[in-house]
Order: sequence, then structure tokens, then C-alpha cells
Amino acid sequence: MNPAFEFDVCIVGTGRVGLPLGLSFIDVGVAAVGLDVDAHLRDTVNAGRMPFHEPGYDALVASRRFVVHAEPEIVARARAIVITVGTPLHHHIETDLRQIQRVLESVAPHLRAGHLLCLRSTVAPGTTAFVKRWLARHTRFTVGQDLLLAFCPERIAEGKAYEEIRTLPQIVGAEDADSQAAAAALFARLAPEIMATNFVSAELVKLFNNIARYVQFALANQFALIADEQGANIHEIRRMANHNYPRNHVAAPGLTAGTCLRKDFGMINEWSPYPDLLLSAWKMNEYIPAFLVQHLQQRTPIHDRRVAMLGYSFKADTDDVRDSLAPKLYRYIDRETPLEIRVSDGYLPDPVPAESGTGPLRNWPLDEALAEADCVFVATNHSQYAAALRTLAERRPECWVADIWNVGGIDQIFYQAGALRA
Repeated sequence: MNPAFEFDVCIVGTGRVGLPLGLSFIDVGVAAVGLDVDAHLRDTVNAGRMPFHEPGYDALVASRRFVVHAEPEIVARARAIVITVGTPLHHHIETDLRQIQRVLESVAPHLRAGHLLCLRSTVAPGTTAFVKRWLARHTRFTVGQDLLLAFCPERIAEGKAYEEIRTLPQIVGAEDADSQAAAAALFARLAPEIMATNFVSAELVKLFNNIARYVQFALANQFALIADEQGANIHEIRRMANHNYPRNHVAAPGLTAGTCLRKDFGMINEWSPYPDLLLSAWKMNEYIPAFLVQHLQQRTPIHDRRVAMLGYSFKADTDDVRDSLAPKLYRYIDRETPLEIRVSDGYLPDPVPAESGTGPLRNWPLDEALAEADCVFVATNHSQYAAALRTLAERRPECWVADIWNVGGIDQIFYQAGALRA
């Protein structure tokens, strides 16, 4: 007879999705434990510190009630196993399941009758069904009888995990009643509402949420290109278009990236050979770094000038550089052979981590990065940049700024810093 489970849940992969989830479970009295292969992450969490920026969790991690382990044997002691590892694309439009497969291989010897296995990472349609087939082939258990399986997608926005884990409805995809009930009972400890469905519908919910935002931002970016080519101001047009108008809200343009948006279109396009709106959205969003460089050059030369690049993470007020478009912007600027490019991001260490073939780069203090700048590219809309640009306006009013995020607040993408004094 199997001994009783010691923990309610083990989170496999305690990164930006798994760690907030594990700490949130601890916060509501669920006995949670973690498993991760990253030694630095384990040491940081187990010492009571957050390994990345996510507001609301400092006190919880400092309590040291959530412990991250290195050995997969820990899963045998937990009733539920929630997998939150990365699910990237290969270089081509093809889902990369290697991280999920490595997790399955490591935990399979430690699975017990009665275990609930939940996938939580964003996955392509059919991934949970693949996991079910894998378990049938490589273990002695049958899903729906002595082993339970569900897909329970994470839908939080980075930087808002503490609030949204507790306020967003939880989708639970399962193919049998026991799996559905067990997963619903686990996440009901956190979520205000449980919505039951099958594997593939739950997988598509998460993809549709992300892709809808990605396409919306692509349209906003295309509007920005059209406006600039026509000598018009996208921010002014957008403000008028949205003012007291009840339909068709126009989103703001920006560098649309991050692991939750930039790759998800591929998880659906993998199974379609035809050109479509999703691929067009990808092309538009990926073009924005080149647009910023090309159109600033229509106003001022970059060659032999000193350039400041503000921000390197993919999103405001976070330290997450995964799938950021900032490295791509850096490379396009560098092609114009400026005298110097000074990258500054107060959320990242010095040097800036190497990513996508760019770096490591010196992370300049913000004041120093702007001190002698001839051109400034606002790559990320971190909150501290508005004040920095106002200071720039006083000290270097002739400096040109590419500000697609409208951080300066004057409804222009390209302007000289002195315009901020008006």
C-alpha cells in the first residue's frame, strides 16, 4: 500500500510561471514544493529571495515555506504535479517538446497511483494528448483510472501574477471525470471560477488569448507605419479615434514581443501550410525595430553618432529579456555604424545578459547613457523613462528620440527632446 502524500502539489519548473504559482498556493494554505534543474534559482529561492522581479511575492519567498528541490524523487511525495517548463519553437515553425519530454522522463519512475499530472505551460494543440500517449507507452498507469491528467493553462500577465492568479477564471481541460474533478479541486483553492472543457479546447483558449493580443498589436503597428509615411501622427489619430467612441478601440503601437506572444502564432501555424493573418501579424511586429531605425534616419543620421537605447527587457517594469525585440533593435542600430550605443535598463544586471547573439553588453546608468546622446531609442516603456526624457529635454534639446511607446507623452514617435518642454 502506498503511503499518504506529504505535499498537496509539486511545481516542476519554478521560473516566472511556476514560482508565483507555488508561492500563491503556499499563501492560501496549500502544501506546495518545487522542483527545478537551475541551481542558482534553487539557491536564491531557498535563501528567501526572488530570482526575478514579480511584485507581491517578496514576503512569501522570504518566509522560506516554499522549498525548491533538485532531485525528481520529490514528486513522489506530492499528490499533484504541475509542469510549468518552457515550450519554445524550434528555429522553424515547429513546436519544441523537448523540455516537456525531459520532465516526463525524469518524473516517470516516481509516479504513483492516484497522482494528478497537470500541464500549465502554453502548448500547441494536441500536446496534452501526446503526454497521455507517452504515459501509456512509458509507464504502467492508465490515465483516467490510476493516473489523472489535465491541462490547466496559465493566463497571467507578467508583473500582475499575485493579483491575477486569484482573480482570473481557471480553465481545466480533461478527458475523464476524475481528472477533471481533481484538477478543479486543486485550482479552486486559488481561482474564483473553474471552467471545464477538454484537452484541445483548453490548449486553444490560451493560444487564442495570446494571439488575439498579438494580432491587435500588429494592426496598431501597421497603423503607426501608415501614419508616419503619410506625415501624420499615430498617437494623435489614436487619441481621437478612441475618444468617446464605443467600438473598435485602437491599441497603442510598440515593440510586441515576449515569450507569451512572439511564438504562439507558430503553435497553430505548424499545422497549416497556407499564408494567413497570423503570419502577417508576425511579419509586421518583427519589422518594427527596422522601422524605428529607418524612419529616424529620415530625420537625422545615426552613423558616427552616440546612441542611447533605453530598455532591454520585453515589457515595462520587468527584468524578463526572453524573446525581447530589443536585441534586434540593437543590431539594426549597430548596422548604421554609430560612434557608440549605450544600453541602459535599471531592471537588469551589468552586463546585460547575452541574448539572441547580442551581448553581453555594458548596462549604463541611465544618466550616463543619456549624457552625450545624439539619438535615443526607447525600446521598453519602463516607468522611470518619462522623467529621464524630461531631463534630456533640458540638457540636450537637439537630441532626436524614437519613442514608439509614447513615453514622452507628447503623442509623437519621432521628435527632438526639446519638444518635451512645450
